[in-house]
Amino acid sequence: MRHKIADVSSLESTENIIRARAYQFYEERGYEDGHNLEDWLRAWGEITGKKPAVADKDTKGGIRAAVA
Repeated sequence: MRHKIADVSSLESTENIIRARAYQFYEERGYEDGHNLEDWLRAWGEITGKKPAVADKDTKGGIRAAVA
């Protein structure tokens, strides 16, 4: 059981790091709204060293993404 607790803690820590990095992108852009998914995916990629499987605009101008 102890192993699962460590895994959850590690995942939460990674998520917090990604969240903080995504917020830095938001700050650097001058707090311009509407880029939260882009910021999250960019931060996720930096932290994990992976690229999202799909990150493109949908027909209504939004962003859709799938992370493999």
